[in-house]
Amino acid sequence: MALVSVPSLMQDLTAGQDQVNIEGETIREIILNFDKVFPGVKDRLCDGDRIKPFIAVYIGSELSQAGMRELVSPDSEIHFVPAISGG
Repeated sequence: MALVSVPSLMQDLTAGQDQVNIEGETIREIILNFDKVFPGVKDRLCDGDRIKPFIAVYIGSELSQAGMRELVSPDSEIHFVPAISGG
């Protein structure tokens, strides 16, 4: 299972957990399985069938370029990083 770091803005959906183990071979499967365990996750991360434009996905330290199609290994660490705005 991949280890998913939960952004603080989504921890209300995970009862405060900051990391969860989720099964999946692609980012799409990770998000769908994450949403099954913690309903509402997909709505926070996706617009329809795409990751929201202000969310970056990192697998380990690498920024994902393939979006929902990005492959994930069982020992991957996945980070959904929301953009920070302000000045």
